[in-house]
Amino acid sequence: MATAAQWVEGARPRTLPAAVAPVLAGTGVAAHLDQAVWWKAVLAGVVALALQVGVNYANDYSDGIRGTDADRVGPLRLVGSGVAAPGAVKRAAFAAFGVAAVAGLVLAATTAWWLVAVGAVCVVAAWFYTGGSKPYGYLGLGEVMVFVFFGLVAVVGTTYVQTESWPPAAVYAAVGIGAIACALLVANNLRDIPTDEVAGKRTLAVLLGDGRTRALFVVLLGAAVVALVGVALETTWWALLALAAALPGSRAARIVARGTKGRGLVPVLQLTGTAELFYGVGMFVGLLVGR
Repeated sequence: MATAAQWVEGARPRTLPAAVAPVLAGTGVAAHLDQAVWWKAVLAGVVALALQVGVNYANDYSDGIRGTDADRVGPLRLVGSGVAAPGAVKRAAFAAFGVAAVAGLVLAATTAWWLVAVGAVCVVAAWFYTGGSKPYGYLGLGEVMVFVFFGLVAVVGTTYVQTESWPPAAVYAAVGIGAIACALLVANNLRDIPTDEVAGKRTLAVLLGDGRTRALFVVLLGAAVVALVGVALETTWWALLALAAALPGSRAARIVARGTKGRGLVPVLQLTGTAELFYGVGMFVGLLVGR
């Protein structure tokens, strides 16, 4: 049986900034409009974190039973390493989805019931990323999912449940957050190109090849900077505090650009996750200060 520490590692805590950052950015936009509802922001954070943990366990389960993780380089995979039974990991995934569903229902009941449909789509998308007979993560569509659900839906949705509006600043913030979240997945898949090719997992990195994937990573980080300018133009130049993300982001880009492979790319995941967190925190603080 897996230990508590192994379950925590299997939840892949380094990916959790991808859940926290969009909620901070969306709440920052709401606060700048003097319409922040803090208990709703907390619930949105619970939804985002639970979905992130759920998708991590779901990926662990689905990749593990397919044998994709047999020679994985990087964080511990519970099923692939044999430390946890597939059924236990599957149940952990659905338990996390359940937590997200409960928190999401409260938000829907106090905002708009059509949000239940949005939440259901999020859970289905999280499962079928690597689950089912034809997972879209194996067809080069993982980055699209991340951009839509951990960028657009997470940021704009967080703003909407508090303001019941769709301000342009939230859309720009969502594009920036989504771009960095995509960069995180691109870095992960860049590291795994050799093993994914053998396993038949056709991620976008496998389809593009090593060189183009590295270029895409840098382009995505640059896109986040451009989107941040859009946020500043719509709100306040204090939003540019989010440029703090350039510190870890530029370090990650240098590692990727110089052709590092395998385990040498593991720090890129941490740096990119830190960049996304700095982006969200910086935007949140800047929008509060400049309101």
